[in-house]
Amino acid sequence: MSHHYPLLGLGLALGLYASPSVADFAHFQALPQAVQQPADNPSSAEKIRLGRKLFFDPALLGADSRLSCNSCHNLATAGVDGKAVSHGQHGRHTYRSTPTLWNIGFQTVLYWDGRSPSLEAQALDHLRDPVISDNAHLGAMVQRLYDSADYRRAFAAAFPGEDAVSADNVARALASFQRSLLSPDSPFDRYIRGDEDALSARAKRGMRLFNDSGCVSCHFGVNFAGPAPGPAMGPGDGFYELFPNHLGSQYDSQYRLADDLGRFEATGNLWEKHLWRMPILRNIAETAPYFHNGRVKTLDEAVRVMAKTQLRLEFSEAEVQDIVAFLRSLTGRMTLPAEGAGD
Repeated sequence: MSHHYPLLGLGLALGLYASPSVADFAHFQALPQAVQQPADNPSSAEKIRLGRKLFFDPALLGADSRLSCNSCHNLATAGVDGKAVSHGQHGRHTYRSTPTLWNIGFQTVLYWDGRSPSLEAQALDHLRDPVISDNAHLGAMVQRLYDSADYRRAFAAAFPGEDAVSADNVARALASFQRSLLSPDSPFDRYIRGDEDALSARAKRGMRLFNDSGCVSCHFGVNFAGPAPGPAMGPGDGFYELFPNHLGSQYDSQYRLADDLGRFEATGNLWEKHLWRMPILRNIAETAPYFHNGRVKTLDEAVRVMAKTQLRLEFSEAEVQDIVAFLRSLTGRMTLPAEGAGD
């Protein structure tokens, strides 16, 4: 299901957010300590441990693969590879920029176009993608994992009492690991929880401008990307916005913003042309380049582009730097979960 929310007037938005029935739409929310777990794949230490091993193992993506999941979603560099588009197997490449996986468990849909309803489905999709995976078929991958005594033990521990080594369980383990990727303790989180000194004066001005100018009409919630999975939206319920919202600026051609038709390419629905899933803004200062095509190289330029194309605003240079300071305050502590996470 798609949800397209047009820009709301701030007064209307504040009125809505006062209602407990839409608490998930609060503008600014601190990062929770854990992600909501799906009933059909509850987390465990064993699943997280197995998912971590698979995530870093090139053998998952092919017998002779030199690439692992971490090659594109490099967890040491904020979950991205710093490229406009990522390089896949045998010189192939993706056609959209790689999104971060940090805090990904708070998203209700995956990919820029929202075509995947869960982390489990997204993992299977990647394993079948010939750009990323060098597996002729999933059966070859499963056999390769089964041939490893180490993997057989790890799968049996993570999925006891069943035919443990399977493509579905690979996806479940990867999803469990990805849900454990949280980046707590950002200056923003400390500020929201009451530490008035956690943000600089410039970041506080940027936070106010981010709110007052209407950025929060789309960028709200835990990830500043719409509601997290919960009462407001469940897995598979996408939160999308039109981008560019206002055509005609110099940025359209400079950065080829409208070349890609967005969600339309996944659904074929004409009304979904140029609709995009809201990107995660947490750790945004560390995840350049920006936008679905990776053509905008710096955060300050991304702010200018968004102001013009989405809000028909032109911020002064001081205002741009204020918002950049606020966005930098969303950078948290990105530490891989301990081996026993989930115990």
